[in-house]
Amino acid sequence: MDMTELADRLAIAETLALYCSGIDRCDPEQLAAAFTPQAVIDYGDGAKPVVETIPGLMAGLGSMRLTQHNISNTVMRIDGTRARAETNCVAMHIIPAPEGEIELVVGGRYLDTLEKREGRWQIAERLYVMDWNRTVPATMALEGGLFDGLQRRGARGADDPSSAWWAEG
Repeated sequence: MDMTELADRLAIAETLALYCSGIDRCDPEQLAAAFTPQAVIDYGDGAKPVVETIPGLMAGLGSMRLTQHNISNTVMRIDGTRARAETNCVAMHIIPAPEGEIELVVGGRYLDTLEKREGRWQIAERLYVMDWNRTVPATMALEGGLFDGLQRRGARGADDPSSAWWAEG
């Protein structure tokens, strides 16, 4: 593996991580930056242009209290300015419900075709494969014991502590 391929692999991994950050913070600009402008996304309900997909994602995920997308085990094949990557994802969703919050955990894979444009890797096509899921009443505790001292909490958009942290430079 030469230095160019190593750099490309790191840049692709960064693109995939920025997607997760953008989706978990409900940040449509950051999310859009992970994709080419003409990208097509198919989460299993049919292929749609990225510009049509992001507003729906923001509405759906924005109605949840929080999400956390964790990626791992990425296998990549790079061919010049095009690449394919298969990446495992486990995503936690905390969903408000009248009877109490619901914890939805979904495990699956992203099958991505990426393109390098102007030195930057972006997702041009994404297919999502769901492998498993689990839905149970949420058991998350925010108070009591050790949790009383942990007052910094994740949030959506600019309310997340990372927004101010990144702005510091």
